[in-house]
Amino acid sequence: MIPRIPQILSSSRIRLSSEITTFSCKPTPHLTSSINIITKRFNSSQDQLTDLEAQDIKYRKQRELSLRLVKIKNYGDYFPPHTHPGSTHYKKPVHDHLHKGRPVKELTLPKKKTAGRNNKGQITIRGRGGGHKQRVRLLDFHRWESGKNKVVRIEYDPNRSGHIALLENVTTGNLSYILAPQGLRSGDVVESFRQGIPEDFIEEMKRTNNGEIDDALLSARILQRGNCLPLRMLPVGSIIHNIALHPGQRAQLVRSAGTFGKILSKHPEKSRAIIKLSSGEHRFVHLDCHATLGVVSNKEHQLISWGKAGRARHRGRRPITRGVAMNANDHPHGGGRGKSKSNKFSQSKWGLKKFQKTRLRANPNVIRNRKGRMVRHKK
Repeated sequence: MIPRIPQILSSSRIRLSSEITTFSCKPTPHLTSSINIITKRFNSSQDQLTDLEAQDIKYRKQRELSLRLVKIKNYGDYFPPHTHPGSTHYKKPVHDHLHKGRPVKELTLPKKKTAGRNNKGQITIRGRGGGHKQRVRLLDFHRWESGKNKVVRIEYDPNRSGHIALLENVTTGNLSYILAPQGLRSGDVVESFRQGIPEDFIEEMKRTNNGEIDDALLSARILQRGNCLPLRMLPVGSIIHNIALHPGQRAQLVRSAGTFGKILSKHPEKSRAIIKLSSGEHRFVHLDCHATLGVVSNKEHQLISWGKAGRARHRGRRPITRGVAMNANDHPHGGGRGKSKSNKFSQSKWGLKKFQKTRLRANPNVIRNRKGRMVRHKK
């Protein structure tokens, strides 16, 4: 229950329209000055940059600005300080376009929770348990069905950070879920070209262009947000997500909120394309693998602050005791006088050390790792 708002607020302060009010964050002077500096550097060195680098700088600048202009649901501005910490620190982006009802039951499965236990009942992942009942949404990561698909609505998915879109095939009437790209709304039309360009699509292009096919017009019709295409059909510099690792398999890369990849180059003689992932990694991907155009929705996911432990418990997260607060027989960091783990490496309760390589050999498809270093492969 939300406490009653005190009536001592003057007219010069925020005008309250309801108990929960949204507001827009404006760019700070420091942000504006930093953006001006970046713009000057960009304009001065624009001649020395490639088209891809200039496009990347421009996109990241727009992305940084848009994150400051997100509507946030915030209780903290309307209550006395230090009295309601769960309301003061609660911040969540507002998405008015999301569907308020339940998902399509035929496209979901009940989610069985293990509370961090294995098949023997032993805890293998600490801090899990409880939470609200959830259903797993069955998403289409293959996109084999061709034809126009109309977006029925955009929905919230409790099992992932990005939003999902409910599609209805115009020809067959089949319903399916996909990852929603940023900016996709109900009523939009998306298509999948994994099996090539359909003949009816070509005929429609000929009718609208006096019997001729313009390559530029064809590219503009195909390269739309939310469309699924093989990497072979995508131009260099395309912003993509939901990328498959192997031809014919489901999409596995770049699926979390706000992430995107970029096609840096294509090598037809090797049937490979070099993709830059959101982590900064550069890797080879086969040209027959498919990807979806656009950025994954809900890029404001990083701005969420739950405000209190009760909201974390509602999402299935239990409290975690620090290792240095335990006894020596309970954790490698435990025991001793004071709160020090001595000279030991940071490690889990079962001795799994951090900052240690977990792979025996490097992936031959990785060209540059997340730290920006070139990966040398042994022949």
